[in-house]
Amino acid sequence: MPPNDDNARSSLSLKRIKPKRARSRRTANESEQPLAPREGLLAHAWIDRDLSWLEFNRRVLNEALDERTPLLERLKFLAIFTSNLDEFYMKRVGLLRGVAEVESEDDPVTRTGGARDRLAQIRKMVLDLLMEQARCYQSLLPTLAGHGIILAAWDALTDSQREEASHFFDRNVSPALTPLGLDPAHPFPFMSNLSTNWGFILRNPDTEEYVPVRVKIPTMLPSWIPLKADAAPGERRFLRLEELIRHSADKLFPGMEFIDASLFRILRNAEIELDEEEESLREAVTEALRQRRFEPVVRMDLAPDVNPALRQGLIERFELTEDDVYELPGLLDYTGLFQIAGLEVPGLRDPHWTPLPPPRLPDEDADIFAAIQAGDLLLHHPYDSFDLSVENFISAAAIDPQTVAIKMTVYRVGDDTPFVRSLIRAAEAGKQVACAIELKARFDEARNLIWAQELQKAGAHVTYGVMGLKTHTKVALVVRKEGHDLRCYAHVGTGNYHVKTARLYTDVGLLTCNPAIAMDVVNLFHYLTGCSRTPHFAKLLVAPINMRQRFLHNVEREIEHHQAGRPARIVAKMNQVEDLVLARALSAASQAGVPVDLIVRGFCCLAPSVPGWTENVRVRSIVGRFLEHSRIFHFANGQEDPLAGEFYIGSADWMFRNLSRRVEAATPVEDRAARERLWEILDICLQDRRQAWLMQADGRYVQCQPADGESGPAMLGTHAWLMDLTRRRAAILP
Repeated sequence: MPPNDDNARSSLSLKRIKPKRARSRRTANESEQPLAPREGLLAHAWIDRDLSWLEFNRRVLNEALDERTPLLERLKFLAIFTSNLDEFYMKRVGLLRGVAEVESEDDPVTRTGGARDRLAQIRKMVLDLLMEQARCYQSLLPTLAGHGIILAAWDALTDSQREEASHFFDRNVSPALTPLGLDPAHPFPFMSNLSTNWGFILRNPDTEEYVPVRVKIPTMLPSWIPLKADAAPGERRFLRLEELIRHSADKLFPGMEFIDASLFRILRNAEIELDEEEESLREAVTEALRQRRFEPVVRMDLAPDVNPALRQGLIERFELTEDDVYELPGLLDYTGLFQIAGLEVPGLRDPHWTPLPPPRLPDEDADIFAAIQAGDLLLHHPYDSFDLSVENFISAAAIDPQTVAIKMTVYRVGDDTPFVRSLIRAAEAGKQVACAIELKARFDEARNLIWAQELQKAGAHVTYGVMGLKTHTKVALVVRKEGHDLRCYAHVGTGNYHVKTARLYTDVGLLTCNPAIAMDVVNLFHYLTGCSRTPHFAKLLVAPINMRQRFLHNVEREIEHHQAGRPARIVAKMNQVEDLVLARALSAASQAGVPVDLIVRGFCCLAPSVPGWTENVRVRSIVGRFLEHSRIFHFANGQEDPLAGEFYIGSADWMFRNLSRRVEAATPVEDRAARERLWEILDICLQDRRQAWLMQADGRYVQCQPADGESGPAMLGTHAWLMDLTRRRAAILP
């Protein structure tokens, strides 16, 4: 191929093909709190949620940097970091831009602490993190090669390997490519969200005209092409799909002179307006999905040495500013590393883990309803088998002749879901099936639309929850005819009914036939499927009805206990903390002397250890093999014995949206054995000095380090210790 033409790099212009395009109408999200509390209202102990989230993703990146992490798992965390960051930009940055557009530069609050300032801080942090990610990737390449896994560049291939790659391109890549001209004779091609593209600059030798062409990297093909030619014994060699396309450009453009090539990637906004008033929710979601494909670009990533004219043309085309453009030294999309991280090399991956049967549910033939009748079942996934417990709860009910009705909420269930199949089977058998499906679950809207249609075809009652609220609660109800009466069995959980994430996320759930809790679940489904305005719940904490008030009451009660000289303590584990009202209550508890331990995996807006505000608040984050997802809340309630205090589990974080704009449910856990397990989980997290990070008063996190001589969860970490504990318990069962 001819060398790059410097004249073409500077003179080519894409301005002629740039049409004007309107920005997204979305400027703010009514479910969000203000960017920050005002002075005097916890302002000194408040951390920006977006910057705190970026600190969480820094902890994810650290798993790739940490040499204690197995080699292929380090690649996995590089990919997770990118996936997380992509979602952050799609969900948050477009929203912040809209807010920034309507901010007044004369307002001292928005000028110094508003969306514009936040966007600038985000860019600065992200640039540092992306540089760190690229350095980490480059440092891992020699180590991978030392284990026979070679992620090769084209220049490092032998002639035989290039020939093999060329044949692969002809058979498996070229037919999937669609080169699209960017010149005035062709309409500007649509570029999909998260797409990586080559921008080629060609020259027509007859007319001397420069022609820009875009080639999208196919997402259905493997990101890394395996090559076998000239391979040493035990060696695995891969070539990036992008490089293969780049070095096969002469086959795509016969008769044209190759001048330049630039790799770029775009991310579009995913925050879309949904009008529930003017049309049916199904139609509104369908239209929103169509609209999302064309939302504005919020970020463009460029590989090094990009063609300057192509760069400027794309910036103008997508109506970007320089702050929206990121020139990266490494890969543009690290999510392709999931392919390499999945290689079957046991010595380079985490030890295999298979969830074990819960003690009272030893196999799929166990009578799950008899087990629940014998006492509440507290489940902890992925240590306890999800298949033998929660999945079996619904599948057994579907074929049980005593089952009268099955009701479930659906937020995310995945593609090949046994839950929907069981519900369809039950409906076809004549059982009453009701399913509250959340059509607005971001990025799962299309999938949930399909499942809603399938259930309706089978005769199930499908509803879409309460107008104006997302149905985020994770509850299921089975009603059985037992003798002359009906008995209700309920599952209240912290995670989705999703068999794949149940192996990757840590969640807890309660299977119970406690009449008071089960009746509350009955009333909750009446609220979701009917027209109830003021439902009453005796036991459940349900947002937005009574959950925030009950949590606030419990915090205030701990203050009263402490002031009266009785034991007082708050331990809460969740994904994020952002609700300003609860944060103020926790600060008041701290000022009164109540110890507050927050185990928060993601972002936390309440800063600990701030003099005068949160001296008695401690915040830690557990990051590691599994994604911490369980929500567990403990209040000492004047009792010295933690098991005598109050415990709740549920679907809600302490965020404004969870407590005010979503239907959520948390259940009290009253069985002593179940409380013992919950306290064990909390205590192990608090002991952890291997996977834990401690939040500082300025919002930074410091990684814990085991002290000399420490053992147990302090040394092994939460996940390894709980896997080992589960094995030991299984070994002593009769």
